[in-house]
Amino acid sequence: MASTDRKRNNPLTDVSFLVLTAIAMTTGSICYMKGETFFFQGLDASWLMFLEVMPRMLAAFLMAGFVQVLVPRDLIIKWIGEKSGLKGILIATLAGICTPGGPMISFPLIVSLYKLGADFGPLIGYLTSWELIGIQRIVIWEIPMMGVRFASLRFLVSLSLPVIAGLIARKLVLHLGDSFKVKKGGG
Repeated sequence: MASTDRKRNNPLTDVSFLVLTAIAMTTGSICYMKGETFFFQGLDASWLMFLEVMPRMLAAFLMAGFVQVLVPRDLIIKWIGEKSGLKGILIATLAGICTPGGPMISFPLIVSLYKLGADFGPLIGYLTSWELIGIQRIVIWEIPMMGVRFASLRFLVSLSLPVIAGLIARKLVLHLGDSFKVKKGGG
């Protein structure tokens, strides 16, 4: 088991890491071919972005890790696990609507919930509602720019979409079987 964990956490076996590294090296090479000035401007911009984003990422990963330890696995399985049915999708959809913040909060949280036993249907319902009908977006962006009437109509029209997405996800996993499921370690 320990060797499996080490292998899973090894960036040299992570396809997404390898692809991103290849893209970074390619774009870095292109900048370097345009001149050292471009290359060093790219490094400076990358460093500044790292300094700006890293504190948020660290806080998000700390939050997700603490959630994974604090929230009882049995509770997650009961409320949004494989046997939670439509109720689980509705609970997760409501949670997604209420979750503030950007992807730096939502995605580490989703990983933690998945590792605790949450099912695909509720997780997809959560992400879909967070992306489409998050209250913070409506209050901060839509109402000031488009007005209450537009924001209310878009909210009502979009309200069923996370539930539909969650139900479709659950059906796909059932039809495609275990080969479709991701191992709980996140691979």
